[in-house]
Amino acid sequence: MIPVQAAYLPVKGLEQLIKTIGRVQRRLNKNLRIEGILLTMVDARTNYARDISQLVIDTYSNQIGVFHTCIPLSVRAAEISAEGSSIYLYDPKGKAANAYRTLTEEVLDRG
Repeated sequence: MIPVQAAYLPVKGLEQLIKTIGRVQRRLNKNLRIEGILLTMVDARTNYARDISQLVIDTYSNQIGVFHTCIPLSVRAAEISAEGSSIYLYDPKGKAANAYRTLTEEVLDRG
């Protein structure tokens, strides 16, 4: 699973990462696979994030796969990294916690 922030520079980095993974697959580990791309820090209120998300979906959904679940931009989720806590303890009913629950179900359904 490759998490990628819904912004221009992280998506450019994604291109390079996918090329590197391809080289590793060819030279070192033919069994290495990408489960999918997870869009993170998506601010659905902005056209910019929507456009970047659509670009990732259009570019990679056929060859690699993009998870349907997106992790939304959340100040509460950013705060927990300083707390050293779980999103489920810190903000169990928040939008980020709900998105991670949905992602878990999506991953399990793929399995």
